[in-house]
Amino acid sequence: MHALPESILSQAPYEGKLFCFGLGYVAERLAPCFTHAAGTVRTPDKAQALRASGLTAYAWPAAALPPEALEGVTHLLLSIPPEATGDPVFQALGTTIARMSQLRWCAYLSSTGVYGDHGGEWVDENTEPAPASPEGERRLIAEEQWLRLCEQHGIPVHVFRLSGIYGPGRNALRQMLKGEAYRVVKPGHAISRVHVADIVRLLMASAARPTPGQVFNVADDEPAPTHEVVAYAAKLLHREPPPAVPYSDDAVPPGMRRFYQVNRRVSNRKALSTFGLSLHYPNYRAGLEALLSEERP
Repeated sequence: MHALPESILSQAPYEGKLFCFGLGYVAERLAPCFTHAAGTVRTPDKAQALRASGLTAYAWPAAALPPEALEGVTHLLLSIPPEATGDPVFQALGTTIARMSQLRWCAYLSSTGVYGDHGGEWVDENTEPAPASPEGERRLIAEEQWLRLCEQHGIPVHVFRLSGIYGPGRNALRQMLKGEAYRVVKPGHAISRVHVADIVRLLMASAARPTPGQVFNVADDEPAPTHEVVAYAAKLLHREPPPAVPYSDDAVPPGMRRFYQVNRRVSNRKALSTFGLSLHYPNYRAGLEALLSEERP
């Protein structure tokens, strides 16, 4: 796993026991920020590999969680993709979690995909969700399930709607180096993105000062078109960028068309003002520049 910046890793671990349902890209980087951490992965092989690295991991739902897995857990992170009926953790363990009286913080990682298309306009937490995809609809169902648990049982649930995540090993520099970058130009199209380090910083700030029942957008300060991000990555690598291709259905692979059919800019104002933060990487330029030394061949 690629590490976070030293400025974040140098902070003293948070006193508490974190359990992550879904030890993925964000959760693996959040885990070292706590004095105790454990979580789930999909396969026994991945669980064994993480245990070898010193992290307690369980293959769930391939096998039932042992009774001790959630004992003493003070912080809970939920990052498993939802199913048609909502969040699988809620379905399987919602009743158990509702009885966890020692729980101080519970975070559900959702997506800004719940907003759907807004023609390039800004959206914030007051914008009515209007998912434009089945994935967005499922995210919204899962959000509502956990927020209802907060309302009915007092579980300290927080919903974080994440924009496009990038960071070590997952960025336009890596795409350029692997020959997988593309530059489709659709006038007026922009997306919001956020560096994984800033996601972790915001989650830690929330864990230190919980605000149960709240929904937060997580995005950087500067939405931008993808073709500009790729061009900047090429510049940093001193390479020619891929040719710019005007948008059309023929120019875009079928699996990517939905990406270009949704256009919105995501406001991060509520999260930053609530927790008194400024972003470590406020735009893609700062993020890519910091990643260059790690990604450069």
